[in-house]
Amino acid sequence: MASDGLVYVVDDDDDVRFGLRMLLESAGYHVREFGDATQFLRADREPRAACVILDINMPEKSGLELHRELTREGTGLPVIFLTGHGTVPTAVEALRRGAVDFFQKPIEDDEKLIARVEEALTIARQAIEHESARVRARGLLEALTPREREIVGQVRLGHANKVIAIDLGISERTVELHRGRAMKKLKVRSVPELIRLLEADSAAPE
Repeated sequence: MASDGLVYVVDDDDDVRFGLRMLLESAGYHVREFGDATQFLRADREPRAACVILDINMPEKSGLELHRELTREGTGLPVIFLTGHGTVPTAVEALRRGAVDFFQKPIEDDEKLIARVEEALTIARQAIEHESARVRARGLLEALTPREREIVGQVRLGHANKVIAIDLGISERTVELHRGRAMKKLKVRSVPELIRLLEADSAAPE
């Protein structure tokens, strides 16, 4: 198990939180627990891969309401729900809305829960890596001139230098110069590398 994994446990039942803390810490995870959704929302989030084990039925703000807020915020925090027998249909609906899984109380399969926690943390790590790549790509792209961005966009579409030159009304040599400078600024050595960089940024030139 990865020691950098953080699990937020949000449940109004003290015994449930205690049991989950013991289980998760014995598996090597860091745990922070909260008695309700408001406490969790007010708390500072740690800058690391994390997931949430979240009770569906809580006073004031339900687990589903909290899940919706996290989804709107785009926090990248995967959620595993805890549910009583009467709220299983609600938990199934939560899966359709992006939850990783749900478990009925009392939890009887500790190994399955740990496996789902690791799955959720893998999703969180991938989200962090994707965002890091996006920020890096955007920073590099900002260094390009408008003409370099234009040519890079054409290269991304698979256009040869001669085609780009005709399309832009410039010489093939000029295209080669701009393309070379752009590749150097973007720190890539091949077209596949260039495409991967551009795909990491949602605002990349088309």
